[in-house]
Amino acid sequence: MQHDFESWGGVGRAYGRGPSAWQGGWAGPVEAGPLGGVAMVRGENISAQIDAAAMLRETCEWAAINSGTGNLAGLAEVANRLADAFAVLPGKIELVEPAPVTTIDAAGNEVERAHGKHLVLRVRPDAVRRLLLTGHMDTVFPVDHPFQKVERVDADTVNGPGTADMKGGLCVILHALRAFEATPNAAVIGYDVMINSDEETGSLSSDALIADLARGKYAALTYEPSALPDGTLAHARGGTGNYSVTIRGRSAHAGRNPQDGRNAVVAAAELVLRLTRLAAEDITINPAKIEGGSANNVVPDLAVLRFNIRPRTSEAMQRFDGQLADLLAELAAEHEVQIHSHGGVTRPPKPVDARAQKLFDLVRNCGAELGQSIGWQASGGVCDGNNIAACGVPVVDTMGVRGGAIHSPDEFMIIPSLAERAALSALVLGRLASGDHL
Repeated sequence: MQHDFESWGGVGRAYGRGPSAWQGGWAGPVEAGPLGGVAMVRGENISAQIDAAAMLRETCEWAAINSGTGNLAGLAEVANRLADAFAVLPGKIELVEPAPVTTIDAAGNEVERAHGKHLVLRVRPDAVRRLLLTGHMDTVFPVDHPFQKVERVDADTVNGPGTADMKGGLCVILHALRAFEATPNAAVIGYDVMINSDEETGSLSSDALIADLARGKYAALTYEPSALPDGTLAHARGGTGNYSVTIRGRSAHAGRNPQDGRNAVVAAAELVLRLTRLAAEDITINPAKIEGGSANNVVPDLAVLRFNIRPRTSEAMQRFDGQLADLLAELAAEHEVQIHSHGGVTRPPKPVDARAQKLFDLVRNCGAELGQSIGWQASGGVCDGNNIAACGVPVVDTMGVRGGAIHSPDEFMIIPSLAERAALSALVLGRLASGDHL
């Protein structure tokens, strides 16, 4: 059954400004906390602060707008919707211009890639303890992809592009903060919310913004969907890097004077084979695409190889950079071609140190107080949590909804998880505000 979006109305635009417009104050139990003598909110009543029906309406409205990373019009529409919705919170909202990003086209030329604006909300910037909450508005589905509709699968499940990854997660951020702002201890801490437009392609136009916002933060929460549909969190993560290698040779007639040519495709093929030999227990290498070539009777003078690496440790990442530089120099000399490499590691590996583990433990304990069983496991996937951790900030980066089959037309979100995860985040924020130490 397809949802009737018209009947849902503009829920995100109807709240008014500030938490007092809808809460009327905190009525739940509290007890003394150690940070500045503020009260520590207990978990019994926090779930009652969450409007589950509004969360579902908002998530499905946002998911109905195509916001693939390259769809600038769709991203602008979603950014404006989000700005309206997050305006109920105190602080200042800004739409930040993306940083310039270049890529290599099929002809081997470096060209600029356009991106959408990033949303930033800053609340209580002068607070002693400040947090960072991040999400992304882009999806992997381009404007012409057949997967565009949001449909109800059953009472507890909705299928739609970006419902889990991560329009639902954005809604969790909003409603968790709305509930938190109504608690007695909200004024003790400050926070920034960053929602970028390019996470699905590596956050290249927002990585500097992420680093700037992460600076000095006490902790961070990122709202990717849970690692498993049961709510399991992603723990340690490997890293990732994307490379485009342009090889320029010399064209010649394939029959009359092939010896005068320098075959760029042959050099690219050898590069593929030698790259795969660099794979090890702590790094995988995936040659993904070769572009170039010419007619069958012409020695090709151009090839572009695109590949991905997944280092599991910082040592593997640094080792590969040296190996690649040596390999490209050797092939350029052996094949008498010119080789240029573009790209690199976009997300370093994310180990879990002692402070980050304390944040995981806090999330688990808050989940238990709410009747939620929270576990974690290592993940081969990457996200903006990698970049935040690289700044020395403890982060849990799968605080979003429960769901699965992301990046496919089978993507689904488990509806009750909207309110569950909003209550979880609100309680975690309350504990951090009341003095829990990492």
